[in-house]
Amino acid sequence: MRTLVINLTRFGDLLQTQPVFTGLKESGDTVGLVCLQNFLPATALVRDLDAVFAIPGARLLAELDRSWPVALGSCLGFVDNVRGEFAPDRVINLTSSLPSRLLARAMRADVVQGFGLDDFGYGIYSTPWAAFLEATALHRGSSPFNLVDLFFKAAHLGDAPRRFRLAEPDPSALSDVRALISEQAIGNATDIAGYVGLQLGASAAKRQWPTQHFAQVAQRLWERHRLLPVLLGGKDEQELAGRFAASTGVPHVNLVGRTGLPQLAAAVSLLRVLVTNDTGTMHLAAGLGVPILAIFLATAQPWDTGPYLPGACCLEPDLPCHPCSFSHECPIDWACRNAVRPETVAACLDGWLESGRWPDVAGRGVRAWECYSDAGGFLGLRSLSGHDGADRTVWNEIQRQAWRRFLDGQPQSFRGDEAERLSPAFREHLAGVLLQAGGLLDVLIQQSRLLAMAPRPALRSKFMATWQRLESLFASDPAFSTLGHLWLHLSQAESPDMSRFDSFALSVADMVSALSGLFVPRP
Repeated sequence: MRTLVINLTRFGDLLQTQPVFTGLKESGDTVGLVCLQNFLPATALVRDLDAVFAIPGARLLAELDRSWPVALGSCLGFVDNVRGEFAPDRVINLTSSLPSRLLARAMRADVVQGFGLDDFGYGIYSTPWAAFLEATALHRGSSPFNLVDLFFKAAHLGDAPRRFRLAEPDPSALSDVRALISEQAIGNATDIAGYVGLQLGASAAKRQWPTQHFAQVAQRLWERHRLLPVLLGGKDEQELAGRFAASTGVPHVNLVGRTGLPQLAAAVSLLRVLVTNDTGTMHLAAGLGVPILAIFLATAQPWDTGPYLPGACCLEPDLPCHPCSFSHECPIDWACRNAVRPETVAACLDGWLESGRWPDVAGRGVRAWECYSDAGGFLGLRSLSGHDGADRTVWNEIQRQAWRRFLDGQPQSFRGDEAERLSPAFREHLAGVLLQAGGLLDVLIQQSRLLAMAPRPALRSKFMATWQRLESLFASDPAFSTLGHLWLHLSQAESPDMSRFDSFALSVADMVSALSGLFVPRP
């Protein structure tokens, strides 16, 4: 089968699609990819692709400003080119945007999976996992799954092993990087035991750990472990490199703005460990198997965008406001950027470098996590700071069980003691929402069955009122916002056929009932 994957997202997201490409290849498919032209160089870092097609997004937008017929002609020309060279039997669209859905439909493949459009132009999902992927992108704080796992499940690859292994760096790129390192005057840098990579930048300033903190950690690693700091980043991060140099007298190598993606991959492959913000460089290191200590600030959190590498360490501030929403205006001047102290990061790295294990850092003002692969093959987080029993941790564990069964169409089942570690206040809150939802679902299911037998306007109005109350209940609560998104979209998708709606509502009721049983055991 010729399968075309569409992923029109960023550098890091493109790298995190690697297990999808490998899974398709291992299934015997010929695999193609459509990506944005500005990320075309990243495809050289990816394995198991037979064809790559880069869509010129910037050019198409410019043409659209001048003339929509010209822009449309260019789009259709791109589609014809892909169909002529690759002729996909199946399209897997992993980007939920309308342009990406239109592009998937335009390929005229026999099968479109992931995100698609129906005959009337409405968005559809080939699996509930795709709807969940979209929901968690909009409600980041409530996602209990890593993006790699969501891509894999949305691509209909089931429970096959996820193999996140990027292509080995090109020998010529390795030679280039070694030359860049050797040409820089390292001063008194003798007895070098290896390199520590420092990714100073991030996608937004609020997500950047302060440069002076990186400098303090670099000094500790040089003086104690003789690890030479190597600064990584793009041209727009050169100012950060300058700040780093001004903050320390430690010898270091500055590669910021001096590497293309092949050279960046080569540089990362030479590292003993990478210290980084939540960036594409972090995902590159994960795909190359390079040890990672990653810092997650502001809107970034390790549950969904953490490095897909068992044994990696993730730190985030132990603040009640973390992670914040993308629209958040911080009233405390992004205090999270200083909540993760350089002494804590240095202690973590000392422990790992000396023993091969990340140390316990309880009481240091951070939530520290070690990545691991759970029994189902999903990436999980193990606390290194005593947060195993925190409400957020326990609720995420419960959600991971419930969502996996719901999205795979399996009956719900819990041992019965999962909720005991939750605080009484949070447990009471969850119980209240679930009891309300259970009552509304019971009413709604009865109304849907009556409506199927007698589609009267008055009954339809009552049905819609109940449906809206349920959607508002879920959507207004951060603990259930993802369920609210799925209820909004999937119940509407099933509504033209009341028997299908009834089946979907029953599956939601099954999950709500099972969750309710954790908090309010029935006699």
